[in-house]
Amino acid sequence: MPINEMLAIGMFAAFILLIFTGFPIAWALGGVAIAFTGLAMLSDNYLDTFIAIDWSYTSLAIDRIWGTMSSWVLVAIPMFVFMGQMLDRSGMAEKLMLNVSRLFGRLNGGTAIAVVIIGLLLAASTGIVGASVALLTLLAVPVMLKREYQPELAVGTVCAVGTLGILMPPSIMLVMMADQLAMSVGDLFMGAVFPSALLGVVFVLYIVVRGWMRPDIAPAGDDAEPVSLGIILDALKSILPPAFLILAVLGSIFAGIATPTEASGVGAFGATLLALANKRLNLQVMREVCRETSLTTAFIFALLIGATAFSLVLRGLGGDEMIADALHGLPFGPHGVVICILLLTFLLGFVLDWIEITLIILPLVAPVIHALGFDIVWFTVLFAVCLQTSFLTPPVGFSLFYCKGVAPPSIGVKTLYKGVAPFILLQATVLAIIFLWPDLVTWLPAQAYSGQ
Repeated sequence: MPINEMLAIGMFAAFILLIFTGFPIAWALGGVAIAFTGLAMLSDNYLDTFIAIDWSYTSLAIDRIWGTMSSWVLVAIPMFVFMGQMLDRSGMAEKLMLNVSRLFGRLNGGTAIAVVIIGLLLAASTGIVGASVALLTLLAVPVMLKREYQPELAVGTVCAVGTLGILMPPSIMLVMMADQLAMSVGDLFMGAVFPSALLGVVFVLYIVVRGWMRPDIAPAGDDAEPVSLGIILDALKSILPPAFLILAVLGSIFAGIATPTEASGVGAFGATLLALANKRLNLQVMREVCRETSLTTAFIFALLIGATAFSLVLRGLGGDEMIADALHGLPFGPHGVVICILLLTFLLGFVLDWIEITLIILPLVAPVIHALGFDIVWFTVLFAVCLQTSFLTPPVGFSLFYCKGVAPPSIGVKTLYKGVAPFILLQATVLAIIFLWPDLVTWLPAQAYSGQ
């Protein structure tokens, strides 16, 4: 095996090992890149080999990092984070939970169905998994436990629905994917609409069927009021503000009125107005929102810098060609290659966060998918749905951590793992549906361009 391929494999191995030490991932990526640049130069000088890495990579790395930091598309990230943080403090979720739960309270599994509906609205308006899971856990899990729901179903529903924020537009993950692949953010947003809605529908169907087959695990509330016009109107009043915000953000993008970056500013301003309307906006809230937005944005951009350096050195060592050759050499045909990539992504989700997988793996496999003739928007949305499972799979399932941190003390780790297992299977089912029917992804973007 050539020395450059050995170094490329060593880069991956060193990175994985550093993850398990708890070392900050952004610095692990950058540090590994610097270390293996030095090893490559030493190998070139002392082992009589030729590796296309020299001191010029320093300036090339600076140019790449500067290009990443000056990307106009990535300006949308802090704006969408701000929007999510502001909505988290606007009091909107509390009103939604109260009024939508009253609407479905007399059904078996009605509270869990309300959680899915609220989760879809939060996903499309906040896009922050941690905020959605924590809010839904605080608001819904105690209510469901009081109504004698099976604990596994209660926490599983909350954890799974909370992950919709990473896929449902406007999604930070889709913004980052579009930037990495030089794609249109609007195309990805449109492509992800039906798959994310399908996930919500599948979750509701699962809860309805479980409640019908086993009423004891998802009983109707004994104290639930009969559905009346007043309850319906209250639910509509709670749904309309976030619905208008979603329409303002996504509608302006899909109609071509605003770019995703401009729409993110509209969303941030709209979320601020909602907080003001609910009398939740003050100097302390604004300070907290700005602080959390700064921390989250800094974390994401630190990873972007580290991943840019890592991928640059990996390409210099021929790692991208090695991966492409390995994928093309698989004896499964083009669709088999896609399945293998998705399976690898699913397994990596057990140990890596979605950001690292997006920044490192996606740019390496996307050229292979393009060469095989597949629609890159379809594959990227498939990849995104697969990555969504990384929030539920141990030991790095962040939704599990968020839920456990605010759940009642009676909820243990074993309960969480058992609760999310059926929802991981449901996500895999939706992934298979999208794989078999690509039109679920490609139809809406095609319609957007058909009139042009």
